[in-house]
Amino acid sequence: MSSMNKYISNVVKTIPPSGIRKFFDLVAQAEGVISLGVGEPDFVTPWHIREAACHSLERGYTMYTSNHGLLELREEISAYEKRRIGIEYSPEREVLVTVGVSEAVDLALRTLLEPGDEVLVPEPCFVSYAPVGVLTYGKAVPVQTYDRDQYRLKADALASCITPRSKVLILAYPSNPTGGIMDQEDLEALLDIIIKNDLIVISDEIYSELTYYGKHVSIASLPGMKDRTVMLNGFSKAFAMTGWRIGYACGNQDIIDAMTKIHQYTIMCAPIMGQKAALEAMRHGETEMRRMVDNYNFRRKLILSGLQDIGMECFEPRGAFYCFPSVSVSGMSSEDFCAGLLEEEKVAVVPGNAFGENGEGYIRCCYAASVNNIEEAVERMGNFIKRHNRIRIANIG
Repeated sequence: MSSMNKYISNVVKTIPPSGIRKFFDLVAQAEGVISLGVGEPDFVTPWHIREAACHSLERGYTMYTSNHGLLELREEISAYEKRRIGIEYSPEREVLVTVGVSEAVDLALRTLLEPGDEVLVPEPCFVSYAPVGVLTYGKAVPVQTYDRDQYRLKADALASCITPRSKVLILAYPSNPTGGIMDQEDLEALLDIIIKNDLIVISDEIYSELTYYGKHVSIASLPGMKDRTVMLNGFSKAFAMTGWRIGYACGNQDIIDAMTKIHQYTIMCAPIMGQKAALEAMRHGETEMRRMVDNYNFRRKLILSGLQDIGMECFEPRGAFYCFPSVSVSGMSSEDFCAGLLEEEKVAVVPGNAFGENGEGYIRCCYAASVNNIEEAVERMGNFIKRHNRIRIANIG
């Protein structure tokens, strides 16, 4: 078969495949693997939400919706965000329903960036932000965050990365992969820099309901930030609806209108069946959601204790459903640790450098898995570390 590589865009060629999916594909090829890799709830979408989608199909809801999404869903989203973060978004003008938060990120960056504009991306971070910035002909600029700061974005680190081309700051807290959060004081420390440098913030708050200490604070709720923030959220994590692919964006009407214009030509609208399911989740899903969050919190404590018991240093994650322990005890790189653990003990985790260079030396462990699988995975990791403990081997030598 002849190569067609010469026809592929150079921009696309520069983007590496997802480090998460690389290990996911390896897991799919192996037997007996316990996966703490892919960030997906192990809960099935609650029955009443699935039933609502089934009922909508029975009633013939199989058509397009408004490009913005069902008005009744946008009304529920508006009411929900007012309860959650205290901001009132107009359902008609300031809310757009998207195909997951991933589409919302893409739409926001395509709306905001001119070629060469810089997107400030705190790292370690979710794998999509920098590549999507590149695909929109922007330049992704990593802003380093550190374990010693519990991966909070510090004002001095942000200020050091500002240039005349800086235009967008992506904030994603609680964080995938670290589990770090930003409280109100942390966010307030960034405001002068954001406003002085005329930055627009894309705030990905998909894990906001999975906050285990205090209440999540959105930067959009702080003085002067509502119009300057494109707030993104969705149903995948809190409501166990990953496969439904329903997210949304809230923000200034001009920005939402521009995002909708792109959405019209590329997607048309999010699937109506998913929107009907999301509507049920908004109206009646909080009890089940709280039950799942309580369960994640129990697992969070379990895996953190287990990792520390086997000698892996790990700060306490305060949100999402990830731990981000150091592999320094092994003396290995992140990728070598993950490859060895998968081969020798059949446990799948994700190397930290998949989330940016600053993630090297760490691994992401997703605890949205059963208690039995978490306990077994940690035991196997302990066995692996006993064989590859750099400190113990050095002492023997």
